[in-house]
Amino acid sequence: MDCRAYCTASAYHIKPLYERFKQVGASVTLYRDVIHFVVPGEAIGDIFYFSYGATVFWGLSLEQCLSYLEQIRDFEEHRVDEIETDEFTFVIGDTSKIVEDEIILPNRDVLSRLAISHGLAQSVKLGTFESALRKTFNHTKHIPEDLAKHGRIPLSRKEIRRKMGELFIERNSINLHVDVLDTPEFFWEYTELEPLYAMTANYLDLETRVEVLNQRLDVIHELFEMLGNELNHQHS
Repeated sequence: MDCRAYCTASAYHIKPLYERFKQVGASVTLYRDVIHFVVPGEAIGDIFYFSYGATVFWGLSLEQCLSYLEQIRDFEEHRVDEIETDEFTFVIGDTSKIVEDEIILPNRDVLSRLAISHGLAQSVKLGTFESALRKTFNHTKHIPEDLAKHGRIPLSRKEIRRKMGELFIERNSINLHVDVLDTPEFFWEYTELEPLYAMTANYLDLETRVEVLNQRLDVIHELFEMLGNELNHQHS
């Protein structure tokens, strides 16, 4: 069976979405800032909607996943330019592990799938941050090169201010949301499930990727300061 994770927006309006599901009689449960939607007619058919704009599907076809994503577009905040996706298969086994993108679940308990989903959702969310920073670096990498080559930045004061604004917005948008990559509060209540999350986070290399993300944010901060110094120099 298939398991797919998507990040489609900077956030979902979770409470209104939950109320909409309740109005139409859907089988849903709210776990802190995560909605669990049970897909009718499936042996295992689960959808987990995370408040930070990620969705994880268990036991559904690609067509079903895309259909359900389309149905919640009215509850998205700031849809991303490129949807981040990750795909796995899963089976029920004797022990929990992930091998070559196959998730082996220790049981059929929905909370086990939710624990793993936390890691999968964080990974695709982190992927959107990584993509945004790659674009920022590609658009600004000529600036330090110009400074090293010519001793100055060949931009007007207006262009420098615009670049500083772009860098500030990009850095702040990530800094404001990067806390979603911490260990979820869900595991304060369900501590026995945290090993499943840790296994997933380790397989997806979340800790190292977050460290690299923070290093790149530091580089953007230095570039912002470099532009500010150049602006002051031109003014003087």
